[in-house]
This record gives sequence, structure tokens and C-alpha cells, in this order.
Amino acid sequence: MKVAAIQTVSGVSVQANLDSARRLLEQAAEGGAQLAVLPEYFCLMGHKDSDKLAARESFGEGRIQRFLAVTARELGLWIAGGTLPLVAGDDAHVRNTLLVFSPAGECAARYDKIHLFKFDNGRERYDESRVIECGREPAVFELPGADGHAWRVGLSVCYDLRFPELYRALHADVLLVPSAFTFVTGQAHWELLLRARAIENLAYVIAPAQGGVHENGRRTWGHSMIVDPWGVVMAQRPEGPGVVIADLDAGRQQRLRLELPALEHQVL
Repeated sequence: MKVAAIQTVSGVSVQANLDSARRLLEQAAEGGAQLAVLPEYFCLMGHKDSDKLAARESFGEGRIQRFLAVTARELGLWIAGGTLPLVAGDDAHVRNTLLVFSPAGECAARYDKIHLFKFDNGRERYDESRVIECGREPAVFELPGADGHAWRVGLSVCYDLRFPELYRALHADVLLVPSAFTFVTGQAHWELLLRARAIENLAYVIAPAQGGVHENGRRTWGHSMIVDPWGVVMAQRPEGPGVVIADLDAGRQQRLRLELPALEHQVL
């Protein structure tokens, strides 16, 4: 199965971000991808955290969801829609949600980000809980491959990457990690964590990211990549908008899981 990780440098205009995402999704489809994954906050990187409140949508309606559904249908592509802000339990918060759309334009899976990022090194400060309401449930979906092989795909978002127990619970063949890592934390830990999650779970990892300097002044690490179950980086894009494509080999994954049956040895 050919897959694509899409890297963006999203700005403050939702429509401009959707237009940019459409062009990149078209590139992914032209490259033969069956599944394309957009990064966290692909639709909006606002001037302030509360900008997400104005862009939030109810589940099942809204222009961002319509964009994902229509684009998936028109391009004949599975699309994992990075994250978008959905209505939460109160007016002061949103859910940071990853939605997956099938080539029929139907929503096939939903995951609300569970772990919320907080960081303060004296120069940069982030606290997602101020505006985001955390999710509670892991999520997986089944994606049929062109050869009839069914891939079990596990969903996660960005800061989830630091919590390996989530990925163990998914029991997935492919792990999606749409992200917007800061430059500081990304430079230190991004590749290490992605390769570790791939190795631990003998799973493919598709990790699209925000990558560059944004209109709001924030700098994200980028380095969108696709990693194989042995921890090998198959493809990578350091910075700037673009598409990373790789072929996932079910046979290779099955061989590796037979040679090293670590998933059968878990005790705790």
C-alpha cells in the first residue's frame, strides 16, 4: 500500500490552509497514494490558542469536514484529516480531533487527542488544556489494501507520541501521528520517538508534521516521515510544504513479526 505524509506550514486563514492542503492532496493522489495523512492543525495555526474556538465545528457538519469528505471522494483517496477543532463540552474549549474519510467521502473513524501538550522552558510556553478538552478513547479503523490485505490503522496525535502505552493498546499495523512539534522538542526527540514507537509495535508509522515558520511567529520542527516496523526511516521531508510517499509492505511486516515475536511476549 502506498501512503503519503503531508507537511504544511499552516497560517491564520482557514480557507487558505484548505486550498494549500488540496494541492498537496492532489500531489499525493497523483503519486499513487491510497492513504494521505495531513498534520495536526492543518486547517489553522492562529495568532492565539483561542482562535480555535471561532473555527470549531459540530461533528458531521462544517466547511473543514465538507472539504475532507469532498476531497476524499473526488480524489478517490483515504484521507486522515490531521486535526480540526470540534465542539467540546463547554464554550471555552474544543476537541482536537483527527477524522478519517474514505474514498466514498464517508467518515470512517474519529479520534479526539487524549494527551495535551504542556511546555515551559522560560522562553516558550504552551498549555493546550487552556483551550482543548482531552479525549478519552483510543481509536482504530480497518483499511483495505489493493491486494486484499486489511491494515489495522491506529490513531494518535503529536504529544501522544510520548505515551507508549497508548500505542500498545491499539494493536495496530500502521500508526498515524499527525503532529505540530515545536522546533525545540522536535529537534531533540521527534525522530527518536517515532522510530521507538515503530520498533516497539513492529508497526509502520506515518508522521506528517507542521514544518517551518508560521504567520503567528511559531516555528515547528517538520521532518515529516514514514518509518518501517524495523525503525528504518523510509522517507522524510525536513521543512516546508510537501508530500512524503512510501510503500508499505505487508509481507515484510509479517516476516519481522515472525522473526521477532515481541508482541506475543508482553506480560504487563
